[in-house]
Amino acid sequence: MGTLPEEIDMTEESIAAVFPGQGTQRRGMGKDFYDNVDISKKTYEEASDALGWDVAALCFEDDERINLTEYAQPGIVATEIAMFRGIQSLYDFQPHYFGGHSLGEYTGLVAAGAIPFSDTLKTVQMRGRLMQQATPPGAGGMAAVIGPDLDIGKIREILEDLTIDVANINSTHQVVLSGAADSIKIAETRLIEAFADAHAEETFRFVPLNVSAPFHSRFMVTIRDTFRDVLTAASAKFNAGRANRVTSNYSGAFHSGSTSNIIEALVSQVSSAVNWRDNMTALAGKAQKIYEIGPNRPLKNFFSSIHVPCKSITNFSTAKRVFATGG
Repeated sequence: MGTLPEEIDMTEESIAAVFPGQGTQRRGMGKDFYDNVDISKKTYEEASDALGWDVAALCFEDDERINLTEYAQPGIVATEIAMFRGIQSLYDFQPHYFGGHSLGEYTGLVAAGAIPFSDTLKTVQMRGRLMQQATPPGAGGMAAVIGPDLDIGKIREILEDLTIDVANINSTHQVVLSGAADSIKIAETRLIEAFADAHAEETFRFVPLNVSAPFHSRFMVTIRDTFRDVLTAASAKFNAGRANRVTSNYSGAFHSGSTSNIIEALVSQVSSAVNWRDNMTALAGKAQKIYEIGPNRPLKNFFSSIHVPCKSITNFSTAKRVFATGG
């Protein structure tokens, strides 16, 4: 784990902000912040200027591109930063630590001041484009495995001969698999046979996900070199020392605080498992309060699986309710 740039006064309550990733997008996300908070509106305008297309329109209107990876990723990051800045301006919200799930790790790095917002939007748009292009449509898939006290080692052992990888270690109760479409079907049969008898049928589920590609799997290895070039080109503006208060999905711990570490961790993240369970443990070991900020709230449930409270802010009224009453 990286060392911290300065010590936090633990006599005060340390705060962490965490951000969800792709799949949380929805029509109208962030519009109430846009309508009510000037800095949030300006954030969407900044995003549009950076990308050359109307980000607010994508997020607020009935635009089918919101479910295309290339557009969803910058749309989500823009929305989360607009919400984060809005909350900061209204309630003097100053987190000490940051984390994010998959795409959300980029929001965490922006919120921490480690990487610039405008350049990050361009980076994640390219990330989304490359991830989408890595495999032909329909060739891959993803599925969630849901059950109590899931044994990651046993799951990997059962599936080791299949073209499939563990993509997300989300909690003690949820793991996401990613790989070839035919392997996903075989994995379902094997895991149900292995676990359904051990757990009541209603507590063990295998849920195929509606995604466009097998993210965080070996199928993404082909884009790593190109994506490394994208990150390297943007890295001149990194403030890497601020990254060691942000958790890395790839390592499971905090970033070390070096530019090369940020680049390699983010490159590795696209084809490796998101170690979110370890991220949660790292954050819970530092922060007394944890807030999830984004258009939806999957991370709150993940934290509850390790008995750590997390308050979710998904819209303007929720922020007002949470922070106007002292959080």
